[in-house]
Amino acid sequence: MIKLEYIWIDGTEDAPQLRSKTKVVVEFDGTVSGPSGCPVWGFDGSSTNQAPGDNSDCVLKPVRLYESPLEKNCYLVLCEVWNTDDTPHETNVRWKLHELLDGKNNEEPWFGFEQEYTLYKNGRPVGWPEDGSEPAPQGDYYCGRNAGEQIARTHMDACILIGIGISGINSEVMLGQWEYQIFGNDALKATDDMWVARWLMEKIAGSYDIDVNLDPKPIEGDWNGAGCHANFSTKAMRENGGDDVIHKAIKKLKPLHNGHIDVYGSGNEKRLTGLHETCPITEFRWGVSDRGASVRVPWQVSKDGKGYLEDRRPSANCDPYLVAWRLIKTICGDD
Repeated sequence: MIKLEYIWIDGTEDAPQLRSKTKVVVEFDGTVSGPSGCPVWGFDGSSTNQAPGDNSDCVLKPVRLYESPLEKNCYLVLCEVWNTDDTPHETNVRWKLHELLDGKNNEEPWFGFEQEYTLYKNGRPVGWPEDGSEPAPQGDYYCGRNAGEQIARTHMDACILIGIGISGINSEVMLGQWEYQIFGNDALKATDDMWVARWLMEKIAGSYDIDVNLDPKPIEGDWNGAGCHANFSTKAMRENGGDDVIHKAIKKLKPLHNGHIDVYGSGNEKRLTGLHETCPITEFRWGVSDRGASVRVPWQVSKDGKGYLEDRRPSANCDPYLVAWRLIKTICGDD
């Protein structure tokens, strides 16, 4: 008997949430059949903000398979949501990215996402005083003495074990805040990995009785927010002369700044204030090695004359499918 954990993205406005349920099957070998071997399944869309009660059936179509690192005889089945008439559901933005990529494969877009998150226990970030006071100011926590390392490292090991493209972790500027990086030279794989990595983090943290918070400004005051910086490159950017291609891409991003902000996450205005390593949400600015810019060009890229750009605007609760779609559409398209 094999367990198939079907995972999908719901219709919660502003910041979609992950849902999952389990199907038990007989004699399934995911290493041979992959997601195509998983049955199409359904769910009650009226309970996930994806359908009215009088027409509530939605369809789960498996698109990627991972062997679960959390339990034996179990696979994680990432799914797209479809309507019963075999059309993509309006909340299925993965399909939107898939359609766009069909015409942009020659660009070979690569992505690296830097997912920041805050670990919470009893309504406060882990490591914060239980009496309601604030801890020592920021300064010692980034890549230093922070709280929650065991969860971060357990999550990293789980991702490595099942082939998620995790490329590193580090503690962040605020106490109780961490980051992991997901990289992929396949845009769909990188964005799928992001969602499954988020699902794993929720499950692993939950086993420690810890909550995972993706709010872009989890604590008001003189504390850093939480983002999901998107590192992006095309084939031309990675080749000799790529520096010029990167600069042209940045010029395309500037006039469409508001269109990007619209799909870069909910509550981002609380984070993008011009403080705490951000550029104000109403401005677009770029710079080499400038963490106060909207778009940063790393110093090594400037030195080598090729590489990638870092879009620092996406919030921690962004939808990586939409971020990838918007960047490809702007930089590789004709917006």
